[in-house]
Amino acid sequence: MASGPRGTSGTRGTRGTRTWSAAAEAALYGPAGFYRRPEGPAGHFRTSVHASPLYAGAVAELLRRVDKALGHPAELAFTDVGAGRGELLTGVLAQLPPDVAARLRPYAVERAGRPAGLDARITWTSDIPEGVEGLLFANEWLDNVPVDVAETDAQGVARQVLVQEDGEELLGEPVTGEDAAWLARWWPVEGAPPGTRAEIGRPRDAAWARAVGSLRAGLAVAVDYAHERTGRPPFGTLAGFREGREVRPVPDGSCDITAHVALDACAGPGSTVLTQREALHALGVDGARPPLSLASADPAAYVRALGQAGEAAELTSPAGLGAFGWLVHPVGEACRGLLPDAPARASGGSPDRSGPEG
Repeated sequence: MASGPRGTSGTRGTRGTRTWSAAAEAALYGPAGFYRRPEGPAGHFRTSVHASPLYAGAVAELLRRVDKALGHPAELAFTDVGAGRGELLTGVLAQLPPDVAARLRPYAVERAGRPAGLDARITWTSDIPEGVEGLLFANEWLDNVPVDVAETDAQGVARQVLVQEDGEELLGEPVTGEDAAWLARWWPVEGAPPGTRAEIGRPRDAAWARAVGSLRAGLAVAVDYAHERTGRPPFGTLAGFREGREVRPVPDGSCDITAHVALDACAGPGSTVLTQREALHALGVDGARPPLSLASADPAAYVRALGQAGEAAELTSPAGLGAFGWLVHPVGEACRGLLPDAPARASGGSPDRSGPEG
C-alpha cells in the first residue's frame, strides 16, 4: 500500500490529486499508459498463460466442452478479454481439433494495439463482441479494472483515498451513495480502526455483468487472484508491479497497478467460484509424476512427461497459481455443469503475481 500524508476533506484542490480509479485509468490505459507499452504484460510479470502451454490446453478443452454443449454451432466464439499480446488465443488455436478451429471466431479484447504477426483469424477489438455463442475467458482482467480505495480515519469513518502522480496519498470526503452501500454489503470497514482500507469493487461488478451479458449462450469465466467477504485483507491489496518485482503503486505509467478481486461480489445467480487447482484438475491438468517404468521403456517420453508434470504442479499449486479464483457463469442451461461446483472451504490467502519468464 502506498503511504503518504493524510489530509481531510479539503484535499481535493491539491495539484494532481485524483481518486485512485481515475489515476489508475490514466496510468494503465492512457496514451502513455503501462498497458500500451511495447513489451506488453509478459515483460513485467508471469501469469498462468506464460507459465505453460498446459494452461492454453485446459482452456481449449473447456472450449471443446462448450462447443459440444451448444450442439456444435456453425459459428463458435472464443472471446479473450484482457488478451495481452494474444498469447492465450494463439495457444488455444494451436490445440484445437480442425473441425472446431474451422468454426471458431476468436476475439482478442484489448486496449493496446494489435501486435505484429498475430494469427489473421483473430479479430482484435477494444470492445467485447455482443450476441455471440461460445466461451468468454478473462484471465487476470478484472484486477486491472480500476477501483477507488477507501480508508478509515481517526473516527472510523470510511473516506475516499486520493492520490498524486508521485503516489503520495491524502484522505478525501467520506464515501457515500452506491459506493458506501457496496462497502456495507461486501467489505464493511465503517467503524474499523484508523487506517483500515478497502477497494470498492463496484466497477468490477458492472464490468463483469456487461461481459456476461455479451453472450447469447455459452460460458463466461473470470480468473483472478481473489478474496471472500469472510476474509478481506484489513489493509487492502493495492500494489504495483514492474519488471518482475512488486513496487510501490505510483500512477505515472511506470508500473502495473492492480488489486485483488472480490469475485463473490461479481458473481451473479447461477455462478460458482472454484480455485484454479480445482478447475484445472477437472480439465485434465494433473501434476502427478509419470511412472518410473516409462523411464526405461521410453526415456525421451519420460523426460517430456516429467517436464509437463512440473508445469502442471506450478499451475495447480495451492500456495501459488492454483489458489487463483475461477468465477464460472453459464449463460443458458446447456453449459451448466461443465466445471464442478465449488466445495465448501475456509477462506484463505491469495496468490501474487510472479516475475517474467527467464
